[in-house]
Amino acid sequence: MEAYTGFAEVYDTFMDDTPYEEWADFLAGLIGKYGISRPVQSAGEAGCAAGTAESTGTEQGSGADPSLREALEEEKNLVLDLGCGTGTLTELLSQKGFDMIGVDSSEEMLQLAMDKKEKNGSRILYLCQDMRDLDLYSTVGTVVSVCDSINYLLEDEDVADTFSLVENYLYPGGIFIFDFNTLYKYETVIGDTTIAENRDDCSFIWENYYHEEEHINEYDLTIFAREKKNRESFRRFQETHYQRGYTLEEMKSFVENSGLSLILVMDAETHREPTEDSERIYVVAGKGRKAAKECNTGENG
Repeated sequence: MEAYTGFAEVYDTFMDDTPYEEWADFLAGLIGKYGISRPVQSAGEAGCAAGTAESTGTEQGSGADPSLREALEEEKNLVLDLGCGTGTLTELLSQKGFDMIGVDSSEEMLQLAMDKKEKNGSRILYLCQDMRDLDLYSTVGTVVSVCDSINYLLEDEDVADTFSLVENYLYPGGIFIFDFNTLYKYETVIGDTTIAENRDDCSFIWENYYHEEEHINEYDLTIFAREKKNRESFRRFQETHYQRGYTLEEMKSFVENSGLSLILVMDAETHREPTEDSERIYVVAGKGRKAAKECNTGENG
């Protein structure tokens, strides 16, 4: 069953306690410290100049036409939100002045992102694509993929293909920031549990199952959403989601095999060196960059 279809309409309701503003500040800090992308508008001035460099490619010879060189320079400031969902984080980064592109495979999630775009007057470019088949018109200076989007890649080949495409579309010197839920989290913290939450207009039952041999986490969602036309009626629908747990060593290997260089890793909660019981880990990798330290000492936290 395809994920994020019916669930999309209640996703933001159940994610309303997610610290998106903190995440946006944190990502902007990482981009400023390790990346090459810079805001192209003043804070609060949303926009996307994504169409200016279409079909320019990545050739950067010194004899290139001045307009081509200018377009290539503009690509450095493009930031791709890979697995952008309903676009909340994408909008926040746009409001910080970054030139944003959002990619997600769920049409339903992207429709909500488009609604936010229209409401906020931003000019973010949204593309409906599977990250394993990423297809951009130009390079980008930064790729971010957070909120465990990478865990939806269930096979080694899926991760390898995605990371290879990220490397291909990164501008030289660009960075890839992503997070992932660890094997420890699925094995020990989530395990076989049931979670339920009730709101005025919607409720859900989350039944979680961990398949140890495959390292696959399955969660079956049953959702009850109030009908918009008949407020006394609720619609029931179900979705099944699958995620795979990874170790840090596995992720390091995927990064290195893609041609990217590992810049740093950190525990998502403490922003310090990951431990054996880290539940979520941030990774920053770069294209054409020498590896730096592998843990944050707290300066970004």
